[in-house]
Amino acid sequence: MRLSNRTKAVFLDRDGVVNELVYFPEQGIIDSPFIAGQFRLCRGVPRAIKKFQRAGYKVIIVSNQPGIAKGHMTLKDFKQITNTMNTQLCAEDVLLDGEYYCLHHPEARIARYRADCACRKPKPGLIYQAARDMEIDVAESWFIGDNLTDMLAGRNAGCHTLLIARMHCELCHLMYNEGVKPEAIKPDLLAAADYILRGE
Repeated sequence: MRLSNRTKAVFLDRDGVVNELVYFPEQGIIDSPFIAGQFRLCRGVPRAIKKFQRAGYKVIIVSNQPGIAKGHMTLKDFKQITNTMNTQLCAEDVLLDGEYYCLHHPEARIARYRADCACRKPKPGLIYQAARDMEIDVAESWFIGDNLTDMLAGRNAGCHTLLIARMHCELCHLMYNEGVKPEAIKPDLLAAADYILRGE
């Protein structure tokens, strides 16, 4: 049931949804950017965020960011990446309504970040925190992400879920095994915005 005094939100994972992932050839991995110079917004993201906000949604990032815990970056690097994201969005006249990050990892190399916390997705702690802070009705909100952890977090919080993906059979198999079924699968955030807002 929608609570009349509460607003709705679109919760976004960051890497792979808002910004492009980075290929690190020396490690042979695709991961989040480790320095600000690697940060690039995905195509259509500013336009998508504007569409959501004009339709009455708050747009909030909810993201696991274990790079510091794993020793890939420093806290200063993380803050510079975050500043770069907001600078690039501001250049397109976009301002996020909120950002919530989990910096923990249960096997962190850095002791202060080693924790099995309630804020690390797929646990819904950060979603609940944002909902309390901004009086958000999670049942009327969406979680948009690019992996199983995001879909589980959205489901665990009681949100609608939408997966950003193209053909990804392994991920679909994992979701089937976990009993997780996003309401839609779209190739990027702009397509996700068009799908959700058509339903409005």
